[in-house]
Order: sequence, then C-alpha cells, then structure tokens
Amino acid sequence: MSAKLDPLNFTPDAKRRGYIDPGPLRELWFHTGTACNLACPFCLEGSKPGDNRLDRITLQDAQPLLDEAVALGVEQFSFTGGEPFIVKDFINILRYASARKPCLVLTNGTDPLLKRLRQIETLAEQLHPVAFRVSIDYPDETRHDSARGSGSFNKSWQSLRELHQRGFKISLARQMDADEDNNAVTAEYRQLLRQHRLPENTMIVAFPDFLTPGSHSTVPDITENCMTTYHTEETRHAFMCSFSKMVIKKQGRMRVYACTLVDDDESYDLGGTLAESLAKRIMMRHHRCYSCFAFGSSCSELG
Repeated sequence: MSAKLDPLNFTPDAKRRGYIDPGPLRELWFHTGTACNLACPFCLEGSKPGDNRLDRITLQDAQPLLDEAVALGVEQFSFTGGEPFIVKDFINILRYASARKPCLVLTNGTDPLLKRLRQIETLAEQLHPVAFRVSIDYPDETRHDSARGSGSFNKSWQSLRELHQRGFKISLARQMDADEDNNAVTAEYRQLLRQHRLPENTMIVAFPDFLTPGSHSTVPDITENCMTTYHTEETRHAFMCSFSKMVIKKQGRMRVYACTLVDDDESYDLGGTLAESLAKRIMMRHHRCYSCFAFGSSCSELG
C-alpha cells in the first residue's frame, strides 16, 4: 500500500485524516479494569462480572504513572472502569492520588460503593478533594433498571445522597436518545435531584451511545479540512486527547492510550510512559471520535 493510502493517516478517498496534536497534560485517567458487578448490554467497555479484557490495577501499578504525571504538572486524576470499587486496592490508590491532586471517580453507585462507604468517607480528609460521578442512565426507574438490574436506580440515588452528606462533590452521568428534547430530560433530572434533596445545579453529563468494544459504526470520516473548517485552535484544545491520556493494564502491562474511548483499538496505544505518549499525534480515526467532533462529547469535567 502506498504511503498516501495509509489508513491511519488517510481516509478511504485519500483525504488527510483529522488529528489532534497533544498539549500539556492536564488530566490523567486510570482504567481500573473491565470487571464490574453489573453487565449492562450497552457498556462501551463491555464490562461485566469477572471480565478481564482490561486487568484490575493495584497501587503498585499506578504509583509510577501518578508520580510521573505530577512531575509533568497534571491538574487532576480521574478513574473509570468497569466498576472501580470492586478493585481491592482502589481506596489505597485514591488515597495516594488525592494526596497529590484532585480526583474524580466514575461509578455505577450500587453495592460496591455502598459497601465501602466507611472507607470512602476517610478520603474527605485528604489534601485534595475527591469527586464522584454516578451513572443514572434515564430519569425513569423502570428503563434504567431494565439494563442495570432491579433496584439499581434507587441504589444510585442513595449513593449520591450518601456522598453528598459526607461532603463530597457529586455529578451525574446519563444516556442520550437521538431524538430527545434535551431541556425536557434535564428538567426531569432536576426534579429528581430536588426530590432526593440534592443540589439542583448538580452537573449532568450526557453521552450518546458509544457502542460496545470492537464495534464498527458507519460515521463520516473526520478529515484535516473538517478540523480546520468546523473547529478553531481553541476548540481543538478542548478535545480530551489534547489535554488528557488514559492508563490501562492489559496482559499485565501498564499502557498509555489516547483517551477514555479508544482502548479497544491498539493503534491508540501510545507507549508505557506519559513522556512517550505526549510526543504522539492523535488521528481522529475511531468511530467514537465522531461523537467528540460532532457533539462535543467529553468524559472530563475540567473547564
């Protein structure tokens, strides 16, 4: 194949792919592993009980990369899964990380979190704050529980209340429908927040359907021209792959990937260190990149 048809750098019709050149590292994500207590059929990580597509991490795994990130001036550490609170060493990881920088944890807010509340509340005394984003897919209990299991909706709201009462910052993640009335859906969540005596202005982060790992969605190719016509230098800097990276553990090795959405594609493996990863341009080739391009999707809460 000639260089100009290299699929990593060119679209099938030989146009240069869009890309993001990395800027300074502001946020470092850690994937705690794809094992989860739930088996949601839509999960973008394919997580389920006992899943080992991505390995569970330990403090020993995370510590060198946490330290490297601090040396590089990182502003925040964020954690996703799987379900982080089924990882035995996770509280130790959070304690080490929050002694250095603010932290954000993405969780389903069900039994694994509720069972570890006494451990979690000790983190309120850390030098830097720990925040929690709980997934509540829909404002309708029946629809939410149809994927996550009976009782999940109420447990997630309980987790939000328990965390808020202990002084932790909270936010909420939800699923988007293609034809939804965003304002109407948001209003339903605001009503539920009031009902549960939680701050009505709690951040709500909405996500489209990212599909399951290894899926191939037919979306428009993002070209270099797209990135300069529809985005400015400022908006390109807002892409997560510009200011963040994600660390995963795969087959026993810690690896740095371009972002939280592309760990099912090894072409986004940027190396074993953050310094190595920050030297590499990110090509907008994954189908999930289109969600970032078209909808401004972002897992980050950094402004």
